[in-house]
Amino acid sequence: MLRMADLPAAFAVPAEPPVPVEAVGDPAAVELIEDRFRRLVLGLPDSETAAASAAELATLRRLEAIGERFDVQSLPRLPTVLPQLLRSLKNDNLAGSQLAELVGRDPVLVGEVMRVTGSAHYRTAQPVHSLQQAVVLLGQEGLRRVATQHVMKPILQASAGMHGHMAGQHLWDHAERCAHASAYLGRNNGCDGFEAYLAGMVCHTGTGAVVRLLDQEAPPSLDYSMDFLRDCLRLGAQLSARAAVHWELPANVIRALDERAAGGDDALSQLGKALLVADVLAMRQLLAERASPLGNAEVSGHWPDCFAAPLVQRCQQDLRRHFGMGN
Repeated sequence: MLRMADLPAAFAVPAEPPVPVEAVGDPAAVELIEDRFRRLVLGLPDSETAAASAAELATLRRLEAIGERFDVQSLPRLPTVLPQLLRSLKNDNLAGSQLAELVGRDPVLVGEVMRVTGSAHYRTAQPVHSLQQAVVLLGQEGLRRVATQHVMKPILQASAGMHGHMAGQHLWDHAERCAHASAYLGRNNGCDGFEAYLAGMVCHTGTGAVVRLLDQEAPPSLDYSMDFLRDCLRLGAQLSARAAVHWELPANVIRALDERAAGGDDALSQLGKALLVADVLAMRQLLAERASPLGNAEVSGHWPDCFAAPLVQRCQQDLRRHFGMGN
C-alpha cells in the first residue's frame, strides 16, 4: 500500500540552523523585483518610467474589455487522468498497482514518471523496470508533483510572440520555483503541501494569455511604464483565477488565486499568504540566476504579517540550493 508516510527524501525539508536577520526589507525592492520579472517575461529592457501614459491607459482599457470577454473554455482542459489521479492520491490505502493503472492511461505521463525515477534523486541499487515500481518509489507527494508538472509545463511554455519570444520558458522557470517556495512556506503555516505546490505552479497561467493579447493590442514599445506592466500582470492574475475554476482545482487553491488577483495583503488565507511571498521569492531567484543585483535584494522582512523573516530567509536558501546561485 502507498501511504503519505512514503514521502521521498527528495521532497523533505531539511533541518537548518536559524538565520540571523538584520534587515527588514525594502518595499521598493519588491516593486523593482516584480517589474524586472515582467520585463524578463516580455523581453523588455529596464525603464525608469513609472506612470502609465495616456496611450498605455487606453491599451489597458482594451485589454481589460477583452479579458472580461475571455472564454475560459478556450484554455486547454486538463487531461482527465489528472483529476482522477489527484482524487485517488487522497486515499492513503490505495495500492501502488491501482495508481500505476491510472498513470498508465497517459503514455506521456508514464514516460515522465520513468524518467524522474531514473534520475539521481531516486537512483536505487536495482534499476526500476516497471511502472508500479516507479510509482511506489515516487510516493504520493512525488507522483502528484510529477503529474502536475507534466500537465502544466506545455500550458505555460505555449506563450510566445513579439513581446516575449522566451515568455513561455520564463513562466515555466518561475512556476517551478514558485511551487517549490509555496510548498516550503505552506508547510510552515498549516497548508496542505500539495495544494500549496499546485497554487504556485498555476499562479501565472493567465500571464501567457496577456502576453498574446499584448502582441495583438499594444503598440510596439521598448519603454513600457511600471504601472502599465503591473496592471497587465494583474489582468493575468485574474485570468489565472478563472482558469483554476475552469480546471476544477481545489477550493483552497482557487481562493488563494482569487486573493492574489484582488491584490493587497489584508485578510489573506494561509495559502494566500504562502503564495503572495513565494511569487516574489521565485522572481528574486530567477533574477539571481541571471546575475541581477536585485537577485540579492533584502526582502525577508517585507511580509511580517505572513511569515517571520528568518523563515523567509531559509526559504530563499532552499531555493538557491535547489535551483542555483543567489543569496
